[in-house]
Amino acid sequence: MRRDVFQAIADPIRRDIIGLLASQPLTVNEVANKFDVSRPAISKHLKILEECGIVELNQQGRERLCQIQAKNLIPAFMWIEQYKGLWEDKLDSFENYLAQLQTKNKPNG
Repeated sequence: MRRDVFQAIADPIRRDIIGLLASQPLTVNEVANKFDVSRPAISKHLKILEECGIVELNQQGRERLCQIQAKNLIPAFMWIEQYKGLWEDKLDSFENYLAQLQTKNKPNG
């Protein structure tokens, strides 16, 4: 079964792994050392990320190096981007509401 990018980013640990690998490639052990979960659990997350095409695992001697394949995150970015305007409007409306509350609650004088 081919997984998709949305399965990759659905889990907070996988999102954290993506964040780690965005700055530099790391070995499986280096990734596992950053988390308070078992190494087999991290290996499972990395396998899912690999199946989604987000992470590439390459054998380097005795270690496996994990590298991000950022271009494969584009579908998720494009999907989220279409809702950006909606959220910006809602946040602007909320900021205006807060400003009105602050103005009402200011002591006169």
